[in-house]
Amino acid sequence: MDRIYDIDDYLLETEKTAIYPQASSRSTEEVTYLALGLVGESGEVAEKVKKLIRDGNLDQDLFKKELGDVFWYLVRLCQWAGVHPSEVLTSNIIKLKDRQNRNKLHGSGDTR
Repeated sequence: MDRIYDIDDYLLETEKTAIYPQASSRSTEEVTYLALGLVGESGEVAEKVKKLIRDGNLDQDLFKKELGDVFWYLVRLCQWAGVHPSEVLTSNIIKLKDRQNRNKLHGSGDTR
């Protein structure tokens, strides 16, 4: 596969590399594994940003790989939750546009 244009297709591709305990079981163990993986990979992205601040440069290739790992865990979490990643992205944009229309992008709280 040369290029993926659809995030739901990407989810299907992750099935081929989802080799971990309880994969695709929708169990508590699976969601725990995926959530911890997401946090770990997000931490690696943060480390790259920290090094950018410290050293003034960013290795684009390594950064892109870490972002890819974050995506992998995110779409696996979507699969665990039984939702298509495209649904998550669409509902997020709808929520943000609604907040923007109500001038509520700033501030805090899940239900602003």
